[in-house]
Amino acid sequence: MKNNQKIISVQADPIERINIKTDTTFLLLVEAQKRGYKIFWYETKGLSLIKNKVLASGNFVKLQENVKNFFKKEKYTEIDLSLSKFLLIRQNPPFNLDYINSTLYLEKLKHSVKIINDPVAVRNISEKFYSSNFSKFMPPTIFTKSILKIYKFQKKYKKIVIKPINGYAGKGILFVNKNLNKKKIQSYLDNTGHVMVQKFLPAIKKGDKRIFIINGKVMGAIKRIPKKNSILSNISQGGTATYTKLSLRERNIANIIAKNLNKNNIFFSGIDLVSGFLIGDINITSPTGLPQLKDLKGINLAIDFWNYLEKLK
Repeated sequence: MKNNQKIISVQADPIERINIKTDTTFLLLVEAQKRGYKIFWYETKGLSLIKNKVLASGNFVKLQENVKNFFKKEKYTEIDLSLSKFLLIRQNPPFNLDYINSTLYLEKLKHSVKIINDPVAVRNISEKFYSSNFSKFMPPTIFTKSILKIYKFQKKYKKIVIKPINGYAGKGILFVNKNLNKKKIQSYLDNTGHVMVQKFLPAIKKGDKRIFIINGKVMGAIKRIPKKNSILSNISQGGTATYTKLSLRERNIANIIAKNLNKNNIFFSGIDLVSGFLIGDINITSPTGLPQLKDLKGINLAIDFWNYLEKLK
């Protein structure tokens, strides 16, 4: 295999699991394929380091839009990932040791392959804890594993939301609005570890705004509205996407975060705001929502994604 081939490697979950109507990875790769790139799909279990070369076992795939059999795999093979023009980290959380170990492999490619997002940045930036850098834009929030601190916080704000620091996709979120059941919360903490605790924002019932950031620029947003009797706006939790525009405050907050992420080598991210407040989710591992924006408004940010990426040195 020659080094001049236009290869995009993608580290992701099994291709069979994706829903092409809602999957951002699929949208990005279809656009890349239109630009003449070959797509190599592999999972973290396919990574090896041999003679200081980072190898991956997987399949070259051909993608098709709007058909049931949306992919065709070529023969299972192994490639030297340094042959890639670009590499996308797109497997879904949980952000566990397997995820961290994969970034250690990919870090060895940093100087030969453009990796999105940068594996060192992905490893160092906790998606929820990193929001503490922007606490002035957040509702009252603490990070802790102490049941006593949570109890004191709930006593002050009455209604609170508790989220695992390493949680994802709206999983494991607790809403507390009455007397705090210390036994239940302690059991929860024993299972999840450190958490983010936040004053509940009633406006979540009207939805949150997922804002898309590419190359340090705010590119657009969708509003995600929870289903009835839920506070979870995630599409994967039954939320419904609608088109939205940003207020001046929301755009200013997004611009500040976008510039910060760009300085820290995060090319593509999604942040979530509720009624003008950052709610602690700065999604950098596998940002989602681009197909929903395309369906709602005909805006395909996958085009902007590759336009910016191809210009980067």
